[in-house]
Amino acid sequence: MKKIALSLILLGSMAFAAEANATKAEANATKAKAEAAAPAAGDAAAGKTVFAKCAGCHGQNAEKKALGKSDVIAGWDAAKVVAALKGFKAGTYKGHGMEATMKGQASTLSDADMANVAAYIASLKK
Repeated sequence: MKKIALSLILLGSMAFAAEANATKAEANATKAKAEAAAPAAGDAAAGKTVFAKCAGCHGQNAEKKALGKSDVIAGWDAAKVVAALKGFKAGTYKGHGMEATMKGQASTLSDADMANVAAYIASLKK
């Protein structure tokens, strides 16, 4: 009888540990998804340096339609900028016929560069 009781207790504790590990794994997966979805906060000062190569088309303060085709990007939300840059880099973003040009530009940017330039663009007035 004691062996059966001990076996049941052991099985119960093993099931509890397995459930706790599954819950912990789900929490970690949820956290990883949230971190991937939300861009890291960027440094606008560092982004200004990155943006220097963009100014030829977008204007010194991102106030121009690049090559007369794009939207004015000054004041865009940082998350929108990062999403657009990642999309251009992946070849999935459609942007007024600028996909090839922007894919070449975005392909040189790291995730940190994107976050920084996004913070800079978001800080500019429309």
